[in-house]
Amino acid sequence: MMSFDPGTPHYFLNPHFAAAHGPGHDVIDPGNLSPVGRIAESTSGEITSVITAVNAAQRKWKAVDAKSRAGLLHEVANAIERADFRHCAELMTREMGKPYPEAIGELANCAPVFRYYAEMARDDAGKVAGTTQAGSFQFARYEPLGVSVHVMPFNFPVLLMCWTVAASLACGNGCIVKPAPATTLSTLEFMKVFSALPDGLIACLPGGAAVAEALIASPQTHAVAFTGSVAAGKAVAVAAASNLKPAIIEAGGSDPMIICASAPVDIAAAGAATAAFHLSGQVCTSAERIYVVDAVHDSFVAALAERAKQLRIGHGLGRAEIGPLVSEAARSRVMRLVEDARAKGASVVTGGRIPPELGKGWFYEPTVLTNVTSDMAIMREECFGPIAAVCRVKDFEEAITAANNSAFGLGASVFTTALEEAMEAAERLESGMVWVNNPLIDNDALPFGGWKNSGLGRELSRQGMDAFRRSKMVIIDHKPALQAWWYPYPDEWFHDTGGRKHV
Repeated sequence: MMSFDPGTPHYFLNPHFAAAHGPGHDVIDPGNLSPVGRIAESTSGEITSVITAVNAAQRKWKAVDAKSRAGLLHEVANAIERADFRHCAELMTREMGKPYPEAIGELANCAPVFRYYAEMARDDAGKVAGTTQAGSFQFARYEPLGVSVHVMPFNFPVLLMCWTVAASLACGNGCIVKPAPATTLSTLEFMKVFSALPDGLIACLPGGAAVAEALIASPQTHAVAFTGSVAAGKAVAVAAASNLKPAIIEAGGSDPMIICASAPVDIAAAGAATAAFHLSGQVCTSAERIYVVDAVHDSFVAALAERAKQLRIGHGLGRAEIGPLVSEAARSRVMRLVEDARAKGASVVTGGRIPPELGKGWFYEPTVLTNVTSDMAIMREECFGPIAAVCRVKDFEEAITAANNSAFGLGASVFTTALEEAMEAAERLESGMVWVNNPLIDNDALPFGGWKNSGLGRELSRQGMDAFRRSKMVIIDHKPALQAWWYPYPDEWFHDTGGRKHV
């Protein structure tokens, strides 16, 4: 295996790194604006050769028996568990600002999904149906589609890749990963764990939108998994649909959180601070709209503000919970939304500024806004920054109505000790996921995805395999016999005295 040097542009075709020859640019640390490495746009020739190689490997992979295929996916999991990810985690932190403990945690959490799908593929290969006639064996079987394209985000670049890559590989497909430009280096570094898989079965092609477009448009790719913005998600969905390719689209959200009168305020505030400020708010399921019932509004806001003030801001390689935003453009968007809210009457309880002691890098203080109303842009757009926008509501009913008044529908959270409110929220909130008293949790065995503009399809669980496989109905009559309905029809079918037609 060729070693990977972050200072030289590469692409990856298992198990080798190859020098990339397209237009390149430096990767800059958002925490201190120092250079981290260099990446290059994959060329059309590199794209074509990689697609050809992955297809060739996939034709052999799909013929591997389920037990052997599962064994190799377990080997990937073993490699993840044995790996020393300190360098990969440091690259991730320096590329996009994620605090180092969270980068290490993301990488360490990748192994279970490979184990889950290794066994799922052994267990879930089809369905035997009740027969429509005696002597006939009737069933459906699942088969791979071919080669899947995985267009990844910057916030959880490796874990979210593993969610869909593990499912696709388990189905018998080959995979081509198009990493986010902001996290290409750490993604390439992680690709080493796939060395146990057959040569050429998985690849990583760096680049921007043009590379993604080329991969999706190719007649030699057959499914798409995407995580990113709504605008980009719609473009990917259209491109995939125009070629009749199945696609999983996770297009972000503006998740609501409801704080009920029965909720313990200290716990609710701690949960809200984590849900709003984790990864500087750059999480698809961040709590961006917090609806607090009047009875506990003031005490909750005070507790949340106190939590926000306790958070340390700084470079992700230091002791800090709040790292920089991924780019200057990302911080500018956050600042625009905060200023719009202020101009329309919102109050800044804490934060709302660039930390004065951190003049270099794309930092922004964790911010709590109150007096927020539905006409403010921050309540309609995905903020993707460390902002907790708090809206006072009269009661639970008003909170549910306000929470559902959004074009997004990824996740939603509720803090309550009333069983009735918990059950009502789970039933009535218009989102793909609902958390009660514990936000941001996921489970390999449960579907992850959104409603409305937040996406199509599901990652994880049995449903997470559906975009990467197709079904085939099979009817086997073990003893050939003439069937009554075969041509030619008997004369009496045309002259039935009862007036019934047989054809």
